[in-house]
Amino acid sequence: MILYETWRRFKKVGWFLPGFILYAAFPPMCEVADALFALAPLMWLSRRGDARESAKRWFQSGMFFWVATLSWMPAIVKNGGPWPLVALGWGALAAYCAAYFAAYGWLSAEYWAWARRIPGGGWAVAARLFGLLVAEPVLWCGLELVRSRLFGGFAWNHLGTVPANAGFGSPAAIGGVYLLSAVVVLVNGTIAGMAERILAGIAGRSADYGMPKALRSLETVLVFVVLWWMYAAGGRAVDAARRKCDGEGSGRVKVAMVQRNFPCVFKGRETDPYQAYSNLLSRVSALKPDLVALPESAMCEFSPLDQQGAVRFAEWASAETGGAAILAGGTRYDEGRVFNSAALYTMPMAPASELPVYDKVHLVPFGEFIPGDKLIPALQKLAPVGSCTPGEPRLLRLAGGGSPQFGVAICFEDTDSALVRRFAATLGAQFLVFITNDSWFSRSCEANAHAWQSTARAIETGLPVVRVGNSGVTGTISPDGRRSWLCGRDGRPLVDRSGAMFDRISIPSREEAVRGLTPYASTGDFPLAAAFALLMGAVILVKYKGKQNRTKLLT
Repeated sequence: MILYETWRRFKKVGWFLPGFILYAAFPPMCEVADALFALAPLMWLSRRGDARESAKRWFQSGMFFWVATLSWMPAIVKNGGPWPLVALGWGALAAYCAAYFAAYGWLSAEYWAWARRIPGGGWAVAARLFGLLVAEPVLWCGLELVRSRLFGGFAWNHLGTVPANAGFGSPAAIGGVYLLSAVVVLVNGTIAGMAERILAGIAGRSADYGMPKALRSLETVLVFVVLWWMYAAGGRAVDAARRKCDGEGSGRVKVAMVQRNFPCVFKGRETDPYQAYSNLLSRVSALKPDLVALPESAMCEFSPLDQQGAVRFAEWASAETGGAAILAGGTRYDEGRVFNSAALYTMPMAPASELPVYDKVHLVPFGEFIPGDKLIPALQKLAPVGSCTPGEPRLLRLAGGGSPQFGVAICFEDTDSALVRRFAATLGAQFLVFITNDSWFSRSCEANAHAWQSTARAIETGLPVVRVGNSGVTGTISPDGRRSWLCGRDGRPLVDRSGAMFDRISIPSREEAVRGLTPYASTGDFPLAAAFALLMGAVILVKYKGKQNRTKLLT
């Protein structure tokens, strides 16, 4: 009786445990191996076929995971965010993301309930293998894709982010971060299947769907065959991208990354910014960089980025580094519209009105705009940084031999695989530069968590990435996902202190950048979207037919 009561009470809270284990796989804990088994208990529950119970438990774990993994959001309170709105936004965003966990729990349980109704034999075996190898990964990755696009998209902490940052990210070159998520789901599903068979054996029941005894290990073997294929194909794609950057016609760009760590809101200058930048630029000036990258909002310290105050600073910084081009982010105003932008300042300096500028495309809802604020102007007063206008994707180009061109992603845009892929596949970028301002969430795990999102973009596109963060993580990422961060003496990314870093990155020729696309850059998310749509259609059809049959029986 005591054991039963203990078990009953544990069941009420025990389903939060998978969410905690999954949270531990991401920053700040970074126990990456946890992702391989964190979801197995929930997947075992889904295979019992009770959709309502499954959805409930998945939501519980998902809510714990998202509340914990977004625990950096309250840090914005100290930078002027009203705490009631911050708390409401934190809880609402966590619940919204947890709803995708619940949707997966319901859909997967519906699939397994249907599979259990198939009489034993070949079709039952096929349904089980299809569920493990196709249905579960496609359902999970399809829901991640929807979350990344719906209502502006929130593409934060996909499961595939973990293997991408653990050195096992090569499949992203053929299927994006979503294929890496499929790897995690496959491993968790295999563990759930093994546990299912063991527990069924203890209870004296069969969990093999009529599978002959000699073939009971088949599903585990097939999973490892599929994983081997993914990593073999991904490895070839990554090697091709590396050869593209090092082959004939390729070039090198000398890049300096300067992390000033200025406050997110300028209330007065505590230090002379020219002196601060002089100290940082002196560390890299002797190396004669081609490009000096400053973070998002850097020019807000001087003036809007297309005004004379910013131009004068850029001229000074360029002279300090021997004529390097200066890339810096800031605010731009045009005919009453506000843009979050990045400008490229090159010598001889162009007039402020003629600067090459990239305007941020993927704006942050409730941060850079309030949904509907263009129709209801009164809402614009609620946007923390003003109601911004989205721009159009475009590349910036360095002067000099070969005139290499690169794509810029500002802040949250480095999570948007579709946008970054467009820089490579449609516009022909030869490398990528990500600039961000993480000082809004300073002294939290946000900076490291944000940097994790960037790694898959390099593998997906097969292009090197330069990343500069204000109170963030600064460094470079190679096309195979290897990262070189600006670190302190303890070997950790230099987040809370200013610093500068220099690197020579290998870039493909313009022809190779267009011709030698990775499979993911060529096809994008269409295969996953099509597979998810077909599977959802099949689930709806089976559910509808089952409802019709039950209605006929009642009548």
